Amino acid sequence: MSTPVLDLRGVAFAYPDGHQALFGVDLHVHPGERVALLGPNGAGKTTLVLHLNGILRAGRGSVAISGLPVEDANLLEIRRRVGIVFQDPDDQLFMPSVRDDVAFGPANLGLPRPVIEERVESALRAVGMLEYADRPPHHLSFGQRRRVAVATVLAMEPEILVLDEPSSNLDPASRRELADIITSLGVTVLMVTHDLPYALQLCERSVILADGVITADGATRDLLADAALLERHRLELPYGFTLPAASA
Repeated sequence: MSTPVLDLRGVAFAYPDGHQALFGVDLHVHPGERVALLGPNGAGKTTLVLHLNGILRAGRGSVAISGLPVEDANLLEIRRRVGIVFQDPDDQLFMPSVRDDVAFGPANLGLPRPVIEERVESALRAVGMLEYADRPPHHLSFGQRRRVAVATVLAMEPEILVLDEPSSNLDPASRRELADIITSLGVTVLMVTHDLPYALQLCERSVILADGVITADGATRDLLADAALLERHRLELPYGFTLPAASA
């Protein structure tokens, strides 16, 4: 078995006010997997994600990215390996042009200008936004800004792409376009989402986080077919949605 790209072992965390958000989380994601992280509001999903690049530190347990512990000495490399795309693209786009935004991360790594330019072009091409490279981000649609936000992370050549509610506020066409991009990347993905059909479309495996612990881990279709499990965790499929027949 390969070394997990993402390896959480017994991770517990309490905020300074005493609120215990995680109670001993074990989660392993291997190279090439696309895994959906599901759970109700307040389950601890955001807290877990912020442990992946050292923004938060476990009070107990350990976090490692491809065998590298998340600790002070490794933070620069950890933050290169873990690319987090936040729910609001405006949290990531702040430069005068799309090109400048995508170049920002590689430039901070001290890479040579030709390498930066190559990475910018490759990342924008991967998300279908190369022709918009010289546009100001605020002149783009919401869906286009989200794609550029993905490109800013891809330019760092991460080992795992973490997507926070990637389908939120997207129209159907933008939702489909983003799904096509994600499936074409060939990168390990952890996707935090309430959008259960999107999880089914993009991720063969899902885990459910509730009250700070992993309560289910399995094939996405199997989890979504368990009505009692979904009800227990305040997860709902859209009205009228029918799971496709299981493949033989």
